Amino acid sequence: MRLVLLALMLACVFPVDADSKLYFISPVDGAEIQGPVRVLFGLRGMGVAPAGVNIPNTGHHHLLVNTMLSDPSAAIPADENHIHFGAGQTEAIVELPPGTHTLQLVLGDHLHRPHNPPVMSEVIRITVK
Repeated sequence: MRLVLLALMLACVFPVDADSKLYFISPVDGAEIQGPVRVLFGLRGMGVAPAGVNIPNTGHHHLLVNTMLSDPSAAIPADENHIHFGAGQTEAIVELPPGTHTLQLVLGDHLHRPHNPPVMSEVIRITVK
């Protein structure tokens, strides 16, 4: 309870940076990797909160694999191409088959919807050996 109150107070004291940015710490674009793939998420100007927790200027990560965000006003689907990290994870080990893959991060709100405007990383391309 204290953590939730502290997060609410911080959200009120520190407004969201207009330059909020979601990015990959690892892997980098063009990386050739032995699987499984360790993905580290970076976020600047906003906070991370689990799905279902409605705290202003926060969200949780979604990893898009070999797909793009189809409808920025709808909840992000949960399937093999849209991986949810609803517990507030900031890194993951992802099993991908050998080959070239595109990856993109999207920050979702407490209901898995992209923020408006969407907070998304650049699309990166990796090769799994």
